[in-house]
Amino acid sequence: MSELRACVGCLRRSWLLSLLGPYIEKTATGRVGRRSPELLRLSNEDLVEAVAPKRGRGLIDQVEAREEGWFAERLESAACWATCRHDDRYPPGLGDAADAPWALLGRGDAALLAGIEPAAAVTIVGSRRATSYGREVARDLARELAGAGLVVVSGLAFGIDACAHRGALDAGGRTIAVLGCGPDTSYPAAHRSLWRRIAETGAVISELPPGSTPWRWSFPARNRVMAALAAMTVVVEAAAKSGSLITADLAAELGRDLGAVPGPVTSRGAAGPNELLAGGACVVRGAQDVLDAMLGAGVRPLERSGPPLDAEQAAVLAAVESVAAVDGSGAGAVTADAIAAATGLGAAQAAASLTRLELLGYVAPTAIGTFTRTLLVAPEPVSR
Repeated sequence: MSELRACVGCLRRSWLLSLLGPYIEKTATGRVGRRSPELLRLSNEDLVEAVAPKRGRGLIDQVEAREEGWFAERLESAACWATCRHDDRYPPGLGDAADAPWALLGRGDAALLAGIEPAAAVTIVGSRRATSYGREVARDLARELAGAGLVVVSGLAFGIDACAHRGALDAGGRTIAVLGCGPDTSYPAAHRSLWRRIAETGAVISELPPGSTPWRWSFPARNRVMAALAAMTVVVEAAAKSGSLITADLAAELGRDLGAVPGPVTSRGAAGPNELLAGGACVVRGAQDVLDAMLGAGVRPLERSGPPLDAEQAAVLAAVESVAAVDGSGAGAVTADAIAAATGLGAAQAAASLTRLELLGYVAPTAIGTFTRTLLVAPEPVSR
């Protein structure tokens, strides 16, 4: 790190939060979803009085004793940088949030964070236990929005969050992961390779210092950052009491737009988005709906044209569309055998073509081995 861009007072706040982690956890128990953002609005003195009245003064004295060089060394050794509310590269979107972090610490491109206006970013959240439908929608949505130039913000969690980050990366776009632990740590650990990819091309940020462990309270706390960074928060899948709805509530409190992906009324994972839609959230059927809501209808038309196809791939794709259209189930899913019969190809050759079309983004596999057509538009076929 070439220079320390966060003031010492704000850095002390971050280290104080790390020391207060177990005390905030006890205080927030039972109302962890809403309680932690409320607590983080307090001053240092009021916060320690609320969560650790007996030990708080000693913890404040401990961080007050740290000089600027101590913080610089800790950040340098963790390959992290820091910005704070007194720094000109602090994200503009956090300026109107009463409970915004005093400091943000991160890895990756600090300039991306500095230049991110809410209108240039979208937050995508949802269930950790996402369905195949939810994962596909999240990845496609993020890929198209990143391809349109928006920064995709999410939380690196299992399910929808990870798919949103991967979709943005698929498009060669930029994405920001907001963590509930230190920025030098991948949480969950299984996403370390994804965490590394995001840090290489985007940014990984947190209000907690390097080495901090995650707490239950720190996840809803980080949600307020995710909500503030973007002009719109989109919930893809979420149960009725999901933490993703906390992000949506926080976004609404800030006057940000809300979007939700509709789902089956019988699906537990669709309960949250459907509830938001009933309350007036924007219907999100695809990236164009998000762009229209954020920028105005027709201001930025979305180009969904995919890569070129050879003659065989074009024929197989046409067969997918025609077979799905006459499928009596209404599911629009086709098998490799049905495509082989429709095209005259051998079963192995049809399966191979479907796999190539999947890699190109034109079809998506289901859990039972069938394929469904995506929204990607194919250009005119070219000869092999």
